[in-house]
Amino acid sequence: MAQTLAEQVIIVERALGERMIESALLIVRSWMNELGESNPYGEAHTAISTRYNELFTLWLTSDEAELEEQLNQLTGDLYQLSDSVYADIRIKRGLSPDMHGFNPESTNSVLNYFTHCVRFRDEDLEWFREVLKDEKKSSIALIAVAALARNMRECFTIDGLMALIEGMDAENETVAEQCVANVVTLLVQYDIRIDFFPQIKEAFVNKLMEMGDEGENVFAILCAVIHSTGNGKTKPEDVKLTMEMLPEELQELMRSVGADESLGSVVQWMPNSESEYLVGLMQVLPQTWLYEELVAGNAEREERLIRTAIKAGYHDMMWIRPEYSEQVYRSILRKGSKNPVEYINYAHCLLLKGDRMMAFENYRIARNLCKNVKDFYALFRPDRGELVDRGIPLEQVYLIEDKLFYN
Repeated sequence: MAQTLAEQVIIVERALGERMIESALLIVRSWMNELGESNPYGEAHTAISTRYNELFTLWLTSDEAELEEQLNQLTGDLYQLSDSVYADIRIKRGLSPDMHGFNPESTNSVLNYFTHCVRFRDEDLEWFREVLKDEKKSSIALIAVAALARNMRECFTIDGLMALIEGMDAENETVAEQCVANVVTLLVQYDIRIDFFPQIKEAFVNKLMEMGDEGENVFAILCAVIHSTGNGKTKPEDVKLTMEMLPEELQELMRSVGADESLGSVVQWMPNSESEYLVGLMQVLPQTWLYEELVAGNAEREERLIRTAIKAGYHDMMWIRPEYSEQVYRSILRKGSKNPVEYINYAHCLLLKGDRMMAFENYRIARNLCKNVKDFYALFRPDRGELVDRGIPLEQVYLIEDKLFYN
């Protein structure tokens, strides 16, 4: 069965993440064939293939330290080529319109263009940067920022992400926060690419330094994103900009694209169906460069983030620091929780601490909260690996399961 475009994109991303250049080149070549002989990418594809073959030959015959750097650069170049060809494929298949400009005075035109355009011109992003600096145009800047970020989730662009990073200190506070929220979610999504685009790393770190608070504001907004999107819900206390604060025309436009009554960050006006996207990002967050930059090694931030994530329903985040997670779950359970996941995770924390008796008691409560033993095991067994990795012998895990089977 032929692969879908979505499946091919996943293969390319995985291949390049593992720097399997040849595999990615094959799919990009198939896209180029679909575009026809007149496509403008043949020379770039040939050049990358040639460089890769030369690099492999060099690897066979020498032990040069520069090979790693050259391979990184080659991977970055192929990422950009695959992005360009993918954009053309989307246009050819009618998945994205071929757009060549917009009306900067029309919110509808701005929203449509920045949401769907896959070939931004230099003047488009220059206009984008200008409105970010203009306090009087904050409403339309908010629309453009949100639209561009959603577009980049599908069609990555270095210039677009760099523009959003610049907007992290926009004149309007709400627009600046919107940029930060978008940048942190996109950096998590595209983490596997970051090593191949050092200019993005440099721009983000420089912006943190310019802000002068060691990334505290960005970290706080990251926590707000986690909190406000937990379980697919927007919390009323997170509302910083309400629909009523916008012009009537903009209110109608925002509602037409699925806007919520609250607009504190881009994720708050996404439809609820988008919550799965954010849940996926939170699951990989601890392994990302962004986490290393903002959180890792800072005990106070780690505790704040874990507390926020668990309360928002992102229970996998407990494994970052089980010793902090124990305190959070203890507080939650004291309020009378009926969620078996929270009892299981609290028991995990106790077991890792060595308190087997209390751990088993909380596993037993979780088992009783489940309709049957099958439901309990569906929650418990995916955590076996995490427990074993942290020093709990597998036979002890089996012992717990066995004693709870007939409970």
